[in-house]
Amino acid sequence: MKKIKTFIHTIFNKHRHFILYGIIGATSAGLDFVAFSILCYATVNYQIANVISTHLGIFCSFLLNRHFNFKIKDRFLKRFLSFYVIGLVGLALTWLLLFVSVELLSINELIAKLIAIFAVAVVQFFLNKFITFKAKKIK
Repeated sequence: MKKIKTFIHTIFNKHRHFILYGIIGATSAGLDFVAFSILCYATVNYQIANVISTHLGIFCSFLLNRHFNFKIKDRFLKRFLSFYVIGLVGLALTWLLLFVSVELLSINELIAKLIAIFAVAVVQFFLNKFITFKAKKIK
């Protein structure tokens, strides 16, 4: 049992940022998807619903990643703007995936949103890890 605990601890420490990003991402994506679903149910156009729900996810994700995952608290505005721009890249990718899925492939907008959330999350993880939350090099 001790070997298993040590193994799990080692794996967690090695991939800590990715694991926490996944947990935080799931939380933010859950908020995004619930908001998107409610707005679509309220007959808001799916692309408008996407813009609103994605922004909720961006703000939630930034605050949680900043505090719990990367724990880098300096240069708040610069890091937020970087995160936000990457979030907008994600929004553009999501918009494109939703358009293709819903308009061209006739996939239900909720299913299309789920697919887009997972695809965009991978891209955003790497962009945020290496741009937004990159630690300053000490010279």
